[in-house]
Amino acid sequence: MNRFRATLLAAAGLAVFLGIWEAAPRLGLINPAFLPPPSTIPAAFGREVALGVWTAAVLSSLSHYVVGLACGAGAGIGLGLVAGMSRGFEAATAWVVRLLRPIPGLAWVPFAIIWFGVESSAAVFIIAVGVFWIVFFATQGAVRGVDRDLVEVAQAFGFRGPLQRLVKILLPAATPGILVGLRTALGQAWMAVVAAEIFGVEGVGQRMMQASSLLSTDIVVVYMLTMAGLYGLFDTAFVALQGWLLRWRA
Repeated sequence: MNRFRATLLAAAGLAVFLGIWEAAPRLGLINPAFLPPPSTIPAAFGREVALGVWTAAVLSSLSHYVVGLACGAGAGIGLGLVAGMSRGFEAATAWVVRLLRPIPGLAWVPFAIIWFGVESSAAVFIIAVGVFWIVFFATQGAVRGVDRDLVEVAQAFGFRGPLQRLVKILLPAATPGILVGLRTALGQAWMAVVAAEIFGVEGVGQRMMQASSLLSTDIVVVYMLTMAGLYGLFDTAFVALQGWLLRWRA
């Protein structure tokens, strides 16, 4: 009953939000050129699909997203494991991390253009940078948070080498924390997609900038909702995968 009531309240809240959004431009409270009513969005979406623009933009952004996420997350997990296992490595890289960590992903755009040109590889680089630090710190913290008693027991049973400890103890115990970081990275990567494409790389971000320059705000909203929907699908799939990987905790 509580779940049903929560669903009704959520649906009612969404309906009120859409109603206010629809009424504001219709009543002249907001210029429709600046904020189109939601009733115009399906037609704009249909036009984009019919022209083939939507499909091309989404496929391009998905390729940037997947490759950038894989590169950034892979590097973050790898270096995070090393930093979590080795105090010496952490100490040696401490100042480097403090220097680079505060730099936002957008600040790397000029270098991305210089190094890679206005190409997909530049977008992948920016997305990877945005994802890397989230996964790195999540992995390092998860490894450091492993119960030391487990490590001592593993050593007592003969798992003394770093690789043995990693595979048998640290990685399984740290997996829940690493997965939390990866889930956060899923959203961060989507936010980085737009930033990575606004300087001319083909994709959703580029199409949004083109539409905004023409005051085609209905098309801008189409791609905003597209990104929200795609993120929802990725997040739902990841939660299902997370549940399967951590089924031993049930």
